[in-house]
Amino acid sequence: MVNAPARTHAQASRERKDIVSGEVMDEARLIRFVVGPDGAATPDLARKLPGRGMWVAADRTSVATAAKKGLFARSAKAPVKAAADLPDQVEALLRTRILAGLGLARRAGDLTSGFEKVAAAIGAGKTAWLIEATDGAADGRRKLLALARHQSPRPGLLAIYGSTELGLALGLENVIHTAFLAGRAAERWAEDVRRLAGFSPLLPEDWREEPVEAKREP
Repeated sequence: MVNAPARTHAQASRERKDIVSGEVMDEARLIRFVVGPDGAATPDLARKLPGRGMWVAADRTSVATAAKKGLFARSAKAPVKAAADLPDQVEALLRTRILAGLGLARRAGDLTSGFEKVAAAIGAGKTAWLIEATDGAADGRRKLLALARHQSPRPGLLAIYGSTELGLALGLENVIHTAFLAGRAAERWAEDVRRLAGFSPLLPEDWREEPVEAKREP
């Protein structure tokens, strides 16, 4: 029998146990919580707040279950309050964090916006993610999605913000089409997008065209 390869220290250090299922998984698939000063379970999306971490799978059902069944208190071995709307809080925080990440990426030169520039980035095979405004015209979006289907690997697609929200985050006006260029910055940013997918759709429900395939962890 062939033994499974031993995990490296770095791999093991990034794995945590979900307090709901008991499954050990990568931190990228989990939400960290700590007990806040008010004794409440507090989401720590950046994984930097002081205190013992309590880890929950990054999906609405798991967070709701942890709150409802008192699993935060059990994990902390102390009284811990958990708001009934905790999954909504996590979703809102992720949306804010993802949008802020786009602003940082633009300042670092990792984003390009505008139909022609985005089309050129797709044509050059440099696009990791397409970020489309939810209130943009369907025609331009469909043209970019058609181009993206020929890029390998296909870029991911995110459409949860309106053009005004994107414009404020990026410091631009009338932002409809944006491309997050491939690279380490896009990989880090995408972790939060994948976590958000456990709480809400990444596309409007009324979009009917075939979406670009979502990027997934290997």
